[in-house]
Amino acid sequence: MKRINDFVVKFANVNGSGSASANLLFAKSLFRMGLGVVPKNIFPSNIQGLPTWYEVRVTQADRRARRGGVDIMVAMNPQTYARDLAEIVQDGYLIYDSSLPRPFPREDINVLGIPIARMCADAYLNPRERQLFKNVVYVGALTALLDMDFKVVKQAVRDRFKGKAKLVDPNIEALKMGRNYAFKHFKCPLPVRVKPGKARKDRIMITGNEAAALGCVYAGATVAAWYPITPSTTVAEAFERHAKGMRIDKDGARQVAVVQAEDELAAIGMVIGAAWNGARAFTATSGPGISLMGEFLGLAYFAEVPFVLVNVQRGGPSTGMPTRTQQSDITTCAYASHGDTKHVLLFPGDPKECFELTADAFDLAERLQTPVIVMSDLDLGMNEWVCGPLEWDDARVHDRGKVLDAQALDAGPEFQRYGDVDGDAIPYRTLPGTHPSKGAFFTRGSSHDTYAAYTEDGRVNAENLDRLTRKFATAAKLVPKAVIRKSSQTSKLGIINFGSTQAAVREACDLLARDGYKLNAMRLRAFPFGREVAKFAAAHDRIFVVEQNRDAQMRSLLITEAGIPAEKLVSVLNYDGMPLTPGWVRREIAASIESDKSVAAAMQLSVRAM
Repeated sequence: MKRINDFVVKFANVNGSGSASANLLFAKSLFRMGLGVVPKNIFPSNIQGLPTWYEVRVTQADRRARRGGVDIMVAMNPQTYARDLAEIVQDGYLIYDSSLPRPFPREDINVLGIPIARMCADAYLNPRERQLFKNVVYVGALTALLDMDFKVVKQAVRDRFKGKAKLVDPNIEALKMGRNYAFKHFKCPLPVRVKPGKARKDRIMITGNEAAALGCVYAGATVAAWYPITPSTTVAEAFERHAKGMRIDKDGARQVAVVQAEDELAAIGMVIGAAWNGARAFTATSGPGISLMGEFLGLAYFAEVPFVLVNVQRGGPSTGMPTRTQQSDITTCAYASHGDTKHVLLFPGDPKECFELTADAFDLAERLQTPVIVMSDLDLGMNEWVCGPLEWDDARVHDRGKVLDAQALDAGPEFQRYGDVDGDAIPYRTLPGTHPSKGAFFTRGSSHDTYAAYTEDGRVNAENLDRLTRKFATAAKLVPKAVIRKSSQTSKLGIINFGSTQAAVREACDLLARDGYKLNAMRLRAFPFGREVAKFAAAHDRIFVVEQNRDAQMRSLLITEAGIPAEKLVSVLNYDGMPLTPGWVRREIAASIESDKSVAAAMQLSVRAM
């Protein structure tokens, strides 16, 4: 087997062993060498002791999805040894710690034993150092086996421990220990290896949560209230970290409030209060938090208070799989709260869009005077992705929407907090302190008339609900449009996806085209759906809807809200908690197409026989 810049390395470790830092060092070093990398951290929901894996796909092409299969397995966890051995492709490589003997029930793979534990025991007296440097040693061995640029790796170590100079040399020495052993005992490089390219300045590595946090900073957010929950916690943590340097006034005072609340209910309540007072405010959570926030989401929808909620979805229901990815909060968020509610949802497809759409969410929220929910997921939020640089136009002006100042209140007609003055169903609002007597405090979460006065007149309440429906139609014209990628002008087969599945679906479409199946693809970026969604559906006879949940939630929305005939939409569902692979998408769609052909052929034979 000979593979250059086209293979998968997987590390099997024990959670809490310090392996994550070494594995990320490996991935970032390859990225700095100009290679395409797709890292995926597959970790358990406990602090330490359970199995954890880290997978890195190395690719020349601009691919961003898991490939499936393992070419080089670094098996460091005896608990999962048999399982890890089974994942290696034929003629692939097993790297293991030969300090203790291990069985090799496969004869179709190559086995490379390195006495890592023994080497570290001889080199280090401190038990913790022995554990931590084991991970660095196997990365050092890989630098020789894969022909990696060792200068790049050493610089990555220096950058990793910037400000902790005393840790740099010990880590480099541990790298050399593994590297020298590999050179001495194995033929280096392996047939599976890298060929360094030119580092691309138009690419960065970043997580979706970090990018979303930066989107909040650049959008002008000054209030964040949150309660810790995997996998959204790092959104708030990154926001606070960046705000310390970027939310400082000329006198050096911080112009931001970050509050860790006692629970999700308190967090969203604080955000609504801050937003009503005129601050740009947000919270971040995951599925269980969304469930708890439901009543307050209904309050903000009905009282028309704008704020942003970042939902980093995980496996459910209940506690579910806290450290696995899914797209299973779609209908929950679209209709969150009791009564007739509909919320604006945005679906970023990579960290760059996490930055852009989160920033846009604040403008949309204030323009529409409603909550806007950014629908990320664990794969997108917590894994490092390669994407384009985050860009910001310094001339951009935040859209605060229809906000009346004191002069407008004095000059205009009597203020109607919930009146449809312009015919777009979006009312005007005021901020507290704007005027001593007119409108500053008017808002109401119970049934109200256009002046925000309480009413139990059912007809008045129905008129208000109708206006909110019209406002949702206005939102459909303002949200980001779907992205359409055509492979054939004449193809009647289509595919719809959204969010982090875009990487796998895009590559799967290329594989399907190579096999003779041409599909036009549409990636949804928002709900409510724009006109382009119905237009795409009308142009195709059969459309595959790819989503990571059991109940085909997006398909249901497309039928209910876009009016697409159910018989056109074929669900392609994955909900095992793992990021999609292009191969899986390709197999599912190809099998469905061939099944349709078989049915059609059988029907023709049946007709002829009659």
